[in-house]
Amino acid sequence: MAKWGARKYQILLAVSATALVVGGVGGLTSHVVLNRGAWAGGIAITLAFLLYDTLTQLRAFGAKVDVLAVLTMASALWLDQYLAGVIIALMFASGRALEEVAGRRARASLTALLEKAPKTAHRYVEDRLETVPVSEIIVDDRLLISAGDTVPVDGTLASAAAVLDEAALTGESQPVAYAAGAVLRSGAINSGQAFEMRATTTAAHSTYSAIVRLVEQAQASKAPLTRMADRYALWFIPLTLAVAGLAGLIARDPVRGFAVLVVATPCPLLLAAPIAIVAGISRAARRGVLIKSAAMIEALAGVRVVLFDKTGTLTHGSARIVGIESRSGMTPDALLRLAASVEQACQHVSARAIVAEAQRRGLMLALPDDIEEVPGAGVAGRVEGHAVVVGNASFAARSAVPEGWATGVLRQSALQGLSTAFVGVDGAVAGAILLADTIRPDAPRALRGLRQAGVQRIVMVSGDRVEVAETIAAALDIDKVLAERSPVDKVAAVRAERGPYQTAMVGDGINDAPALAAADVGIAMGARGAAASAEAADVVLMQDRIDRLAEALTIAQRSDHIARQSVVMGMALSLGAMAVAAAGYLPPVWGALLQEGIDVAVIVNALRALMPALGRRTAPGLPPATIQQWGEEHDRLRPLLDRIDTVTHRLGDRASASAIRDELIVIASLIEEQLLPHERQDEKQLYPQLADLMQGTDPTAAMSCTHREIYHLARLYTAFVNSLTAAPLTEFEVFELRRLLFSLSAVMRLHFAQEDEMFQALSNE
Repeated sequence: MAKWGARKYQILLAVSATALVVGGVGGLTSHVVLNRGAWAGGIAITLAFLLYDTLTQLRAFGAKVDVLAVLTMASALWLDQYLAGVIIALMFASGRALEEVAGRRARASLTALLEKAPKTAHRYVEDRLETVPVSEIIVDDRLLISAGDTVPVDGTLASAAAVLDEAALTGESQPVAYAAGAVLRSGAINSGQAFEMRATTTAAHSTYSAIVRLVEQAQASKAPLTRMADRYALWFIPLTLAVAGLAGLIARDPVRGFAVLVVATPCPLLLAAPIAIVAGISRAARRGVLIKSAAMIEALAGVRVVLFDKTGTLTHGSARIVGIESRSGMTPDALLRLAASVEQACQHVSARAIVAEAQRRGLMLALPDDIEEVPGAGVAGRVEGHAVVVGNASFAARSAVPEGWATGVLRQSALQGLSTAFVGVDGAVAGAILLADTIRPDAPRALRGLRQAGVQRIVMVSGDRVEVAETIAAALDIDKVLAERSPVDKVAAVRAERGPYQTAMVGDGINDAPALAAADVGIAMGARGAAASAEAADVVLMQDRIDRLAEALTIAQRSDHIARQSVVMGMALSLGAMAVAAAGYLPPVWGALLQEGIDVAVIVNALRALMPALGRRTAPGLPPATIQQWGEEHDRLRPLLDRIDTVTHRLGDRASASAIRDELIVIASLIEEQLLPHERQDEKQLYPQLADLMQGTDPTAAMSCTHREIYHLARLYTAFVNSLTAAPLTEFEVFELRRLLFSLSAVMRLHFAQEDEMFQALSNE
């Protein structure tokens, strides 16, 4: 029965098409019974189901476009105008079948995302471990949560410690350490070692289920959207009935009134609008955006307020190294190699980020010995004869009181919303690795695209800490920041932003699902997001790129515009045909054929929604191999920038400023041998390719200007270093060296960020 409900209009389309063909064959062979019976049967079957749907809809006391189709087919049976009636039936079934296909494709594409949700748990039964469905867990069950598993129900921690990734629940981008007896919430992911817990609730009463109930309540409270066709029907239906009635009364011929109904049957509303909308859905799908229904593409076109979650939406959602502070003459790469060698034995999220960065830089890691991991503090071991410790400041120094340098690093990290992994070597703090959930390179471009598409207000609402949220918002075009918000608070924020325009919410975590359901348009990051958010959302970004949202909004607006254009054009032609029919110059069958001609015109216009707008770039973007090549070049040079930053900070310490003369000379050599050749290669090889893909007379002029500033700073720095004498550095020399190095590092990091963003903008991958 469910299968019939999902495909009923496709079946009706097949029935009406078969009836038209069979009846036509009967007419050609002079088989009157076959001719009239087939056409009448096709009309009657379609009319029966249409009448049921229309009566169901009219319980809301709203005028529906289907009313005219019902009246026309009923009149066709009454007046024996079977050919005209079966053509109308075919036309109606075609439009509804198109909407059916679009909705079913969206639901099918979503199934794969929902299958990612955990369905089983590991439970102890008399010291024997068994795998059971989550629904079978009861209070006081002893559960084992392996590394990478999701906590299935709420409970208390039975092991000594646990480290959980709660980004999906709270938006906190960094893992949280818990000690024995702590309360654990379902939906968090174990990012450390396996641990045991005691269930305190069943799955039905867990945190996750509470969020699901919030989703259901939000969906129930959201007002249903009115279809475009039904809005136009509010005035078109009364006008049509009035003209048909007057024509029939004046001519004293019901067939003339029926002829008016035939040409007035809203073919543009039944066909053109659905075709344009479905074409827009198809085009969005090709760009990696799943729009679940035709009504949603209309709603998306009207969005003027967008609320964003932070973690996993505007940011990557995982820890990444953003800086390395080294001491005692150790280079950043040397510090990173020792830390990563020890962290190989750890499953912590930060540990994985440190190891990944070392591997990306091509550092050869050593096998550690005597590994000791203290949950919530850090990990220690021996690497090539050195005692290496990675963790918080006290653990890294093996001392209860951090050094003054460590205190300064912690203060800097707190201000910038960073997390810090201190590295101790042979009993002394040798440096610190700074980690953060960094902004997606496509996020600034996505927000600019939304502004260009007409979005008037952008709000970031996050469960993360205030300082972290404000740090991210400061780098983006955000109108308002709401931090430390629970799922209930997020729903309230969405409702508070509602106004005369449609409001959209964008998120990826379980905690975002209620807000997605409450918004006029809920948009989920489906590539890596939680299944609950994808289920609650109306639009799913299937690729892990936030800039696809701006594209989807543009596609929706264009599809909505073309749909309205086709409807207005078709209705204007229908109104002209109504006048001719009312005057008695257009019999019903010819009126039906004329209406088909109008259909063809509006359908051809509606199909333009499949194509990109005129003037938009359709040529291939940068080849993936080129993007990878230049991205790897940036990765190769970033360690040099870390080294520059380290020397700059050491220059601020008068005690060590004069002891790093050799390092200043090495940096000057690296700038000449690595940095400047890269920039020259950019100018000669990359920028000509970019210019071919970008519009304008000299589209890379601003980037070339940055190159000139880099050359200028590099020349000044090299000349200054070469002018130094063997005497201790003077206060002026320290100041000038720090100024040049700070400037060069800042310009280079900004330049790399601009190029990385440009690469993504010109990529079709």
